[in-house]
Amino acid sequence: MKGDEKGGMMKANSLQTFFPGFPIAEKEAVLKNGVVLRKADLAVLDVVTEDLCGIDEAGRGPLVGPVSAAAVILPRDFPCKVLNDSKALTPKMRDRAYEIITEKAIAWSIGWSSCDEIGNLNILNASLLAMQRAYATLGVNAGLVLVDGNKAPELACARIHPVIKGDACVPVIMAASILAKVARDRLMGRLDRIEPCYGFSKHKGYPTREHREAIRAHGLSQWARPGFRT
Repeated sequence: MKGDEKGGMMKANSLQTFFPGFPIAEKEAVLKNGVVLRKADLAVLDVVTEDLCGIDEAGRGPLVGPVSAAAVILPRDFPCKVLNDSKALTPKMRDRAYEIITEKAIAWSIGWSSCDEIGNLNILNASLLAMQRAYATLGVNAGLVLVDGNKAPELACARIHPVIKGDACVPVIMAASILAKVARDRLMGRLDRIEPCYGFSKHKGYPTREHREAIRAHGLSQWARPGFRT
């Protein structure tokens, strides 16, 4: 038997063993690089934990400040009970999880896109750029990257999949969402000390009533995103 034929048969047999009730054609469709996944698709992925990277962003909605993204690889024995979608955690819980993730992760990194880049590229492309920067500085090439949402950046990795609502069902994406959220919140706290009239430490630049009233009273912040309606 030729090598390619043997490899193909081994792959098919492995898939049948791993998911006996799942048609081979559907498995292969899910495993195709770049395909958008949902929670039900995740069981098809056969990957070593230490080879899996999660990526997520924070700060697409604010009127002010950069957008952040995080990339992270967790060990097998990571205490996943501290993880959840970052939006579902209290600030205290996020801070605690952040410290545990940064202490125990195999690798982690934060990437940013500036306010000017958001204005020039649009918020989606700026978010993807921040993700690329986070992965580029991770220092590890993952075998599989899972990204929250329905879009994924172009990365130098073996395989990549966007995962719909991945920050609510994939622990390594939850970890990335926490890193990105905490990093950005802390940055907005520093900006608040420079421009305290806007209340950035409270609303993190999001378009709350308090923030809009501050803009009307004081004009635009020096970190306002170009083109964002206030």
